[in-house]
Amino acid sequence: MWRRAVSGSWLTLKCGCVAHCIFQFIGDFVVCAGPSMEPTLQSNNVLLTEHISPILNKIQRGDIIIAKNPSNPMQNICKRVVALPGDTVKGPFSIRNQIVPKGHVWLEGDNSSNSADSRVYGPVPIGLIRSRAVLRIWPLDCIRLLV
Repeated sequence: MWRRAVSGSWLTLKCGCVAHCIFQFIGDFVVCAGPSMEPTLQSNNVLLTEHISPILNKIQRGDIIIAKNPSNPMQNICKRVVALPGDTVKGPFSIRNQIVPKGHVWLEGDNSSNSADSRVYGPVPIGLIRSRAVLRIWPLDCIRLLV
């Protein structure tokens, strides 16, 4: 009986470790909140995301990503990559253009009138990107590839 309990605990531990590695390094699920990505994404949409592209530095212009908020690292943001390192973007509140520095990306929400993004906090370090959105899986009637 004791042996069976230890065996069951060991199996549970192994499954937990595998699940942790999958969610940490391969992909996970994210619930969107807020209007910044409307009409592409709505509040309470559930996304399947992958972690491999950010690890391999394969983020591309147009990708929807999940990143740590540069203004509040306890919060995640969901935005679209508009410009990559070396690209020129129109600077916020200015006529001058701004070049995205090496190691950074320019992020903007699809709902530009209601989005705090790089126009507010500037270029975002690539190291803050956690994952890339691949598929909207909820609500079921709106399942759609995002790549």
